[in-house]
Amino acid sequence: MPEQEKLRLRNVSHVYVNDSGASLAVESLDLTIAQGEFVSLVGPSGCGKTTVLHLIAGLLQPTRGEVNMDGKRVTGPSTAVGYMLQQDYLFPWRSIGDNAAIGLEINGKLNAASRQRVGRLLEELELGGTAQRYPHELSGGMRQRVALARTLATEPDIMLLDEPFSALDMHIKLQLEDLVWSTIRGRGQTAVLVTHDLAEAAAMSDRIIVLGRNPGRIRLDLDVPDSLRAILPMEARRHPAFQPLFEQLWAQLDGDTVDVNGNGEESVEGGIRHEDEN
Repeated sequence: MPEQEKLRLRNVSHVYVNDSGASLAVESLDLTIAQGEFVSLVGPSGCGKTTVLHLIAGLLQPTRGEVNMDGKRVTGPSTAVGYMLQQDYLFPWRSIGDNAAIGLEINGKLNAASRQRVGRLLEELELGGTAQRYPHELSGGMRQRVALARTLATEPDIMLLDEPFSALDMHIKLQLEDLVWSTIRGRGQTAVLVTHDLAEAAAMSDRIIVLGRNPGRIRLDLDVPDSLRAILPMEARRHPAFQPLFEQLWAQLDGDTVDVNGNGEESVEGGIRHEDEN
């Protein structure tokens, strides 16, 4: 049985216009993402990865082409899409419980039942007992889990993840990769992750889209082996199929500026080769 199509970008191009002129960010993108699929977008800085997320989210309208969700054209933001950013953007004057519930409040859906659901989410994300605390009392990793709870609380069908782990130290980052992966998988959500980290993309994804820059175009559409898809990202990094996949991605991006472990360091063997980020 064919997989159900969730998202489709049809011949999508986008031009940014400002006082200094026009800049073509992405050109002629054709991409289909199935229901429940976890897709990563990788490529050098300036290749249009975040622009693609903004187009999917309806925050931008393409200059040419169209973005479809469930067979309908995306014309603006929707509660069906959750967006998780690199920064947590928690309001310091609101409690953790109130921060996690803010999307429901904005959408007019905050009630006793949804407030209880937020509480269960915090428990599920190992944040039990924090609902009455404030952001300054939590670590960076805990704050990012609150941001995940806030995104999940509105029960989106699609999760857009814009480098959500890049500001964290490696230990916390790896823990959150597992947590986010298992949470999204458990809910059967479709996910699109933007990352500079090739190892992260290889460990978390069903499919990896490599973009080239100036302007952004799809250079490679790569299926991740089933043996990696079925296991947690931490385990995937140690699997024999991981290194060949990583090397294939590396070969595609060799010569471009790319940050393969999220810390300005490049790696050919699980994060070994070091090279300053340009």
